[in-house]
Amino acid sequence: QVQLVESGGGLVQAGGSLILSCAAPGLTIRRNAMGWFRQAPGKEREFAAGIGYVDIHTYRQYADSVKGRFTISRDDAKNTLYLQMNSLKPEDTAVYYCAAASTMEITTRLNDYNYWGQGTQVIVSS
Repeated sequence: QVQLVESGGGLVQAGGSLILSCAAPGLTIRRNAMGWFRQAPGKEREFAAGIGYVDIHTYRQYADSVKGRFTISRDDAKNTLYLQMNSLKPEDTAVYYCAAASTMEITTRLNDYNYWGQGTQVIVSS
């Protein structure tokens, strides 16, 4: 049974940093495109960062709103996905979800992801 378990959320001041982790028992994450999505109150869930393949090469992709501040990474030995978030802003406040796609190819489309974690709350105070 596939599980995605996020951790690392919390309350941080603007300008601060957090690292989110996603453990994936039952899934070998290097064989799937993986992503981080976020959902702010009253808003739709949106793509934040993704890692996957184009041919045999690993690629990373970011939403414009987080580019240059967030870094997605993967530790294959630990089978864990990470999201390093720096220079956090109040508008980054959201529930952050780890997701695994049904494809290896990198994708930003929510519907391409068929496994989801329960989410972890990130609150950035001004």
